[in-house]
Amino acid sequence: MKEKVYEIDGKNLSIEQIYEIADAKSNEIKVVLTQDAREKILASRKYVDDIVKKGQPVYGINTGFGALSDKFIAEDELETLQYNLIRSHCTGVGRPFSRLVTRAIMLLRANCLASGFSGVSIECIELLLDFINNDINPVVPEKGSVGASGDLAPLSHIALCLIGEGEVEYQGKVVRSQFAIDQIKKSPVTLKAKDGLALINGTAVMAALGSLAVYEAKRIVKIADIATAMTLEAVRGTKRAYDYDISLLKPHPGQLAASSNLTKLLEGESEIASSHIDCGKVQDPYSLRCVPQVHGAIRQTLKHAEEVLNYELNSVTDNPLIFIDKDKVVSGGNFHGEAIALAMDYLAMGLSELANIAERRVEKMMNPSFSDLPAFLIKESGLNSGLMIAHVTMAALASENKYLCHPASIDSIPTSTDKEDHVSMGVTSGRKLHEVLKNVKQCLSIEFLCNTQGMYLLRPLKSNAALEEVYSLVRKHVQPIEKDRVFSHDIENILKLVSNFEILKVVENEIGELK
Repeated sequence: MKEKVYEIDGKNLSIEQIYEIADAKSNEIKVVLTQDAREKILASRKYVDDIVKKGQPVYGINTGFGALSDKFIAEDELETLQYNLIRSHCTGVGRPFSRLVTRAIMLLRANCLASGFSGVSIECIELLLDFINNDINPVVPEKGSVGASGDLAPLSHIALCLIGEGEVEYQGKVVRSQFAIDQIKKSPVTLKAKDGLALINGTAVMAALGSLAVYEAKRIVKIADIATAMTLEAVRGTKRAYDYDISLLKPHPGQLAASSNLTKLLEGESEIASSHIDCGKVQDPYSLRCVPQVHGAIRQTLKHAEEVLNYELNSVTDNPLIFIDKDKVVSGGNFHGEAIALAMDYLAMGLSELANIAERRVEKMMNPSFSDLPAFLIKESGLNSGLMIAHVTMAALASENKYLCHPASIDSIPTSTDKEDHVSMGVTSGRKLHEVLKNVKQCLSIEFLCNTQGMYLLRPLKSNAALEEVYSLVRKHVQPIEKDRVFSHDIENILKLVSNFEILKVVENEIGELK
């Protein structure tokens, strides 16, 4: 298969592209700089070199960093300064970021530097892209950034690999970065004035976490709509509350989208729906009746996060910044991650509600007094516990999300002798967001385990074509439940269908794209 080429220039990178590139297998993609970006990078680098020659103190170029910014560094020590910066800032702890996240971080850092306002040597950016293109992934501990002055610690671990001193995962093994660089017939970068600072002073880590979460969340909220429709069928609920005319009287865009999706998902001939059309049921519990309002509000948190990330991922976020056309170098605060941190905390709260309301829907399936299904969705209950504890697991996950939704962005701990006295904690916000998202996917997997079992118990009655496609997909991996077994395997099998968006794909192949 011919590799797909992506050109970056610091202006046009999208969330979709970030995920595609980060998720791509080796030799599937190639990321390169545009010619215009190359020219800007080279001009910016020359500007820095001219400052060095003049010997005038300019922060980040020939001074110390942070609280040491008043220390002038002689020209013959500037290279040592950059190496010392990278080595000393490699203080990350904890488990490494995943391959997906690490590749997204490198891409975002390269895209920022491609704008030509950083004065970085082009060799640094090119080697970053070589890492992406050759599937060389630095080992980057996930803890250590406070989300201002850039994501210094995690980005330093990547920069350490560029100079040949770090560890990377390459061809399935963790090796010294020098070895991997040798294998692709390249050389480690030689750091010049400002190179080290430019590589680590930015919001690439939190922006990567946010972008990847937004990409997945846009699909997960649609899958949650699908889960709702199937649960409604399983408990023989009414779709009247999803009437689009209701939402037109409260026209939040997210609510309109959710109402439209649910209407679309429940259209078509359904033997299950027809079997209870005259049952007299006019109202379901809120967890079924108010899904357009709840899933709609969740979409609003997602819309806000996407808007913030779209600004951030094509922004210049290091410091100081070089404006060649105005002949100035300015030290500011674009490295501060407040905007992303707040957005990710907000999105985490929204996604947590997906699990919250889904847990209530599952409870309705467990309860025979509401659903008229066998208790815990098993025919011989008592002898068999059925899905009783699957629901308990879901309750545990939904509860865990509630404490994970405490916003990291409201905290700040001053560092660097109080010079860096307000920080965003954006990486913490991002890490929590991904944990919430992981829990949500597990919860939806349990809901699909339950509602497909509910639909099985209503056989020979069938649902409409779209929902039967989901039922059939799940049945390829999970058999109907006749007696107790180890259900964690079933949950894991369905989780794969949620995480790779296969459930969404089979539905959209049947009825078209959901909103």
